[in-house]
Amino acid sequence: MIVLSRRLGPVLPASALPVLRAASAVYADDSVPDSLAVAAGAQRLTGSLPAGAVLLTCEGTPTAPEPAGAALLDAVAVMDRLRSPGGCPWDAEQTHESLLQYLVEETYELYQAIEDGERADIREELGDVLLQVLFHARVAAEDPAGDGAPFTIDDVAADLVAKLVGRHPHVFAGTERIDTAVAQEGRWEELKRAEKQRGSAVDGVPLGQPAVALAAKLVSRTARAGLPADLLPTGDDVGARLFREIAAAKRAGEEPESALRTTAREFADTVRAAEKAAGTDPHALTGEAWRAAWPS
Repeated sequence: MIVLSRRLGPVLPASALPVLRAASAVYADDSVPDSLAVAAGAQRLTGSLPAGAVLLTCEGTPTAPEPAGAALLDAVAVMDRLRSPGGCPWDAEQTHESLLQYLVEETYELYQAIEDGERADIREELGDVLLQVLFHARVAAEDPAGDGAPFTIDDVAADLVAKLVGRHPHVFAGTERIDTAVAQEGRWEELKRAEKQRGSAVDGVPLGQPAVALAAKLVSRTARAGLPADLLPTGDDVGARLFREIAAAKRAGEEPESALRTTAREFADTVRAAEKAAGTDPHALTGEAWRAAWPS
């Protein structure tokens, strides 16, 4: 008996080939989908298995172990079903633009789950972010946006593989040696600049990200380009002062976005603790009542 994987189709280990060659016939039981039985060249088993024959089934542990990531095929299949005729009307109507709000929301929910250190939440939110990737790739496969260049989730994955391999020559090509994470970060940026042929040190910085993260990224990029610190924004307005604080933190090796978020969340927790201690409507508290309830 050979156990097939519904995900992988008629994929068999090399060890199964001698068994199939020696078989008098190949049969498939009712657990094997019709398309899989046809692809495997199997007959349907209607009675007992004849002597010398091999039975194909999808019940049990597959004879050919599924590689890591095989379950992603299920996710792709589910997205295909949702967007296909007879699927979900809401899913079928979505566009790249209508999905943007969910991409941002799910990313921040994953961010919070990682901050909280909740493993179950991290796992769930990673799935929600993955859904956004699958959704956008499926939309792109159906709608080339008028440029005649649709692409699929396989194209997305292939581009990612090419990028990772190309930007890690010390791992995949053995043409150079990098011993530290700092050295790799610098090399990554060099390879990226050469690949994208960017004319400015700040080209490619997403300007739509939160202001603290944006300022930190600009400081990081310009510092690598050798920009002197005295050329950072000057002035006494709040924007310039905040930018200088962010720059000082980033150049000191800190992450200002993460640090500010941590302080903000701690402040929110303290506010809730004070409200609970006060035991009344927080909007009715006076300044003195707030101070009396404030955790020491």
